[in-house]
Amino acid sequence: MAESLFRNFYAEPPPAPRKRRLDKAPGAFLTIGELAQQLQLEQHVLRFWEGKFPQIQPLKRGGGRRYYRPEDVALIRRIQTLLYGEGYTIRGVQNLLAAEGDALAPASPRVTEADDVRVPRQYMQKLIETLAQLRNSLR
Repeated sequence: MAESLFRNFYAEPPPAPRKRRLDKAPGAFLTIGELAQQLQLEQHVLRFWEGKFPQIQPLKRGGGRRYYRPEDVALIRRIQTLLYGEGYTIRGVQNLLAAEGDALAPASPRVTEADDVRVPRQYMQKLIETLAQLRNSLR
């Protein structure tokens, strides 16, 4: 009996829980959890920064889920560097971003949920027309 206790005591520890993978494409949208993990920040910090920096505007979907575009991620990384790396205050970063104006604002227009549906429909319609032309030329 003592031998079995000794054997169980020195048995291998249970496997560590698996972490969620972040094997997304470089241009993929990130959820708030994925971004927080990537930047080693808490999610509430990102939500707080959204209130302090109007330049951060993630796409919000049903249920209030946030999806951060690559432009948003770059801006948040810059804010993180200014605050934690260079010692700026929140007010200092706000003034710096305001002075730079739209230079840091995402170049792409904001996508609303309605636009998000309309764009693929337009693309699909053009694709159908192109395929119809191709079919007619092959007859």
